[in-house]
Amino acid sequence: QVQLVESGGGLVQPGGSLRLSCAASGSIFSIYVMGWYRQAPGKQRELVATITSDRSTNYADAVKGRFTISRDNAKNTVYLQMNSLKPEDTAVYYCKANLVTTMRYRNDYWGQGTQVTVSS
Repeated sequence: QVQLVESGGGLVQPGGSLRLSCAASGSIFSIYVMGWYRQAPGKQRELVATITSDRSTNYADAVKGRFTISRDNAKNTVYLQMNSLKPEDTAVYYCKANLVTTMRYRNDYWGQGTQVTVSS
């Protein structure tokens, strides 16, 4: 069994910063790609950023230069540092991990989501 638990969401003023964390735990053999996605009300879930096990990164154009994704492989944890936040960044942020379990089963696993609200 695998769990992903996000933390760090909240309410912040425009121009402010937040740092999200997502820790994976359970029957994990190896984690390949970890990433952050977000879903605003009435919209589809969209990619924010991803990071591979060798720390290659990919960002959505809307967050380039403002958000930074990183990971701690020893802790099976991925982070998202969000700076210069805008109201349009308001969404539920989800963590995803593509991993192999101890039973050698590979699949995508999702966290439960954390709310980020950017408002004055």
